[in-house]
Amino acid sequence: MDNGDLLRQLKIDHGQREAVHAAPARWPWIVGAVVLVLLALGAGGWWLLAQRAVAVRTATATAAGDQGESGAILQATGYVTARRQATVSAQITGTLTEVLIEEGDHVRKGQVLARLEDSAYRANLDAAQAGARAAQAQVTQLQAQLAQAQHDAARQDALVDRGLVAKQVAEQAHTQVKALAAQVAAQRKQAEAAQAQAQVAQVNFDYTVVRAPFDGVVTDKSAQVGEIISPLSAGGGFTRTGVGTIVDMDSLEVDVDVNEAYIGRVKPDMAAEAVLDAYPDWRIPAHVIAIVPAADRGKATVKVRVALEAKDARIVPDMGVRVSFLEAKPAAVVQAPRGALVPASAIAQRDGHEVVFVVQDGRVQERRVRPRPMGEQRLLPDGVQPGDTVVVSPPAALHDGVAVEVENKSS
Repeated sequence: MDNGDLLRQLKIDHGQREAVHAAPARWPWIVGAVVLVLLALGAGGWWLLAQRAVAVRTATATAAGDQGESGAILQATGYVTARRQATVSAQITGTLTEVLIEEGDHVRKGQVLARLEDSAYRANLDAAQAGARAAQAQVTQLQAQLAQAQHDAARQDALVDRGLVAKQVAEQAHTQVKALAAQVAAQRKQAEAAQAQAQVAQVNFDYTVVRAPFDGVVTDKSAQVGEIISPLSAGGGFTRTGVGTIVDMDSLEVDVDVNEAYIGRVKPDMAAEAVLDAYPDWRIPAHVIAIVPAADRGKATVKVRVALEAKDARIVPDMGVRVSFLEAKPAAVVQAPRGALVPASAIAQRDGHEVVFVVQDGRVQERRVRPRPMGEQRLLPDGVQPGDTVVVSPPAALHDGVAVEVENKSS
């Protein structure tokens, strides 16, 4: 076969070339399907994220008239204190076998708080009580002998009168009566002493039980079972001086330091208003109890005691507080501004407008407002009603109709 035949065999016919070019290309379809799947997944994820509740913090809108009508003429800072507070301890040294309190427990006067090891005190009490009973039994025995001696003396007197016995026998009988009477009196004294010793043993035994001195709340538990407790301060860290601390919550008041240059403005029974640092939106009515007649040379201040007129479990000792001393209310009644007060952080910007988000049925409603500054709050003449729940510091992604979950609600 020559070279020309070989070239003719390798040549592709025109029909074969058309068959090869006619086969469809599949890769564009595959790429399109992948893009559609990714778009569907993205749309589904966006929908799920849109339906998930947004965690927010909220506050309650208050009426503008609730802020009071009196003006503050002076402000001072201080702390909540308790007039009745006690670190409860035992009156003897001993090892704790029971501690029946925890922080936050409410206790009543006389309630058992702890118990000490009492085996030695119980044995002493039993011995003292047994000695008292034995002494009393001897008194009873001597009283019986005295009664018999008195009867014998009476019979001897009768025999002497009839001349049947000598007068000396009757005198001896009377002497026996006097001797027994003296023994009875002495034994009674011994019985009283034994009873007193039993009472002392009883008191010492009662000291092994630690009881609450008054009604209150346990704020500190400072000892555990197995530790030694002593009313006296002991060296080292092995002896406790108290079981716990009890505070009478009904005795809470505020101690503030007023600059001595302004103390003349403060008067006893003067109206005041207290705001706790922990609850800045909660205004507590108060009044001045007394001005302590002593000044602090270092701080140039005078202590003023202020009574809180509202009792609440949120008020606890050592809380920081700001007290505003109020001037007397004017004779003319000033009409309070209309509208609702909300925290300044509840105001947000959306599309160039100031808005607040009100929570209703688990979702937020966006409302346009015209806030007016009023201290640390904002007065909203319309758009929000007192009692509405508004979102504080709303996230940038929050918009009308979004589902929300309240984390914690401010007062």
